[in-house]
Parts: sequence; C-alpha cells; structure tokens
Amino acid sequence: MRPASLLGLAALAAAAAPAARHAVAHEGHAPRPVAAAIFPIPAPGSYRLPPIKRAAGGTVLDEAGRPRDLLAPDLLAPDLPAPDLPEVARGITVLALIYTRCGDVCPLASADMARLQDLAAKDPAVARRTRLVSLSFDPEHDTPEVMRSFAAAWRSADPAAPAWAFLTAPGRAELAPILAAYGQRVDAGPDGSLTHVFRAFLIDSEGRVRNIYSLDFFEPALVLADIRTLLLEGAGSGGRQGR
Repeated sequence: MRPASLLGLAALAAAAAPAARHAVAHEGHAPRPVAAAIFPIPAPGSYRLPPIKRAAGGTVLDEAGRPRDLLAPDLLAPDLPAPDLPEVARGITVLALIYTRCGDVCPLASADMARLQDLAAKDPAVARRTRLVSLSFDPEHDTPEVMRSFAAAWRSADPAAPAWAFLTAPGRAELAPILAAYGQRVDAGPDGSLTHVFRAFLIDSEGRVRNIYSLDFFEPALVLADIRTLLLEGAGSGGRQGR
C-alpha cells in the first residue's frame, strides 16, 4: 500500500496537466496524463528502438549506504559478466531521476513507476527480466535512510514484482558527472527547492540507452511495451541485443 499523502501529491500534479490529456487510474494509484490518449500504444515487437548511447556509471549509494557502481550487473548493466547473478535476473532497466522533496513531477513519476511495477508483475516472464531504479539528485537530503523510507512508500510487496532499487549519491562531486552524462540539468532555488525536467531512461541488457522519456510519455503501458520490444529483440538474436 502506498501512502495517501504521496499519492495525493501525484494527483495534484496530474490535475495541473494540460486539459487535452486525460487522467486515468490504474491499480489504485493516482491518475496521470496518458500518452495512449493521444495515440495508440504499438504492439510490442512491431517497432524498433535503436541504441541512443551508452548508459553512464558512477558511484552511488544503495539503501543500506553501501557504495555501488551505477553500472553494476544488478543495476544498469544486467548482462555484463556476473557469475553470481542468476540468468533470470538479467534484462531491461528503467532508470528514473528524481528527488524525494519534489512536490510536483517526481511524485507523479514515482506513481508511474509503481504502476509499471504492478503491470509487469502480471507477466512473470517479463517481471523477471525487468528492473526499476530511482536515483536521487538531492544527496544532501536524500540520504540512504531517506531513500529506504521512500522505497517503503512506493515499492510493491508482491514477490512477483520486478526489483526496484532506490539510490542516492555520496555527494555532489560524485553526482555531477552522472547528471552530465544523462543530460539531467538541476537548478537550485533560494529556498532549497530543485528545478528540473523529469527524465527516465530505458536501458537494455548491454547497458545501452534505448529510449528517453519525458513525463508526458512516461506512461506505464507504453514503457512496458518498450520493455517487451527489447526482450523480443534479444530473444530473436540468440538472447543478446542486436547492435
């Protein structure tokens, strides 16, 4: 169960969206503007998602405060050599850049990630090959403890759901090259608020960015179709993504 306070923030953000977009609810999560209301979501495998660039690494902290490389096999590059990582855990990653004090787009994006987790959980074959990652760009406030609490608010308890990691950075020095690599600009206001444009990234099993989503197109059903498209692509090339 995700707390009503966080969902309320997401609902407020959805209400502020342009009137031309329709709000819908799914799995009890807050309404949001849906890309499918503008155009139909294509069938998985009926289109291609050419590689855009390599996913970037960097030092991050997990919820336990342990330093990690963002490109670790269980995070953004799940098909890189990892003898201790089960084959079924390898697949596609969705990386969302957020911060927990955000009062508008981030709660809405986190609600979308939660709905994506719920949708993927309905298909065990997809859920086993899908990983979600939320990375904060507010390391001064978003400590591992804060991210652990935030994770409890959003992450599903369903054992069939995809894994969802909540990460932060040790500090601004470690965070800066990560944000630069992903083209994420963050401006600090005088009141400590952060101004940003939401970006999320679809990363394939070889650590390549295959799609970049703004909030308007971060619709869970669309992202799930993209994930399935990459999984079908991998299955058609002997289990490895085409170059």
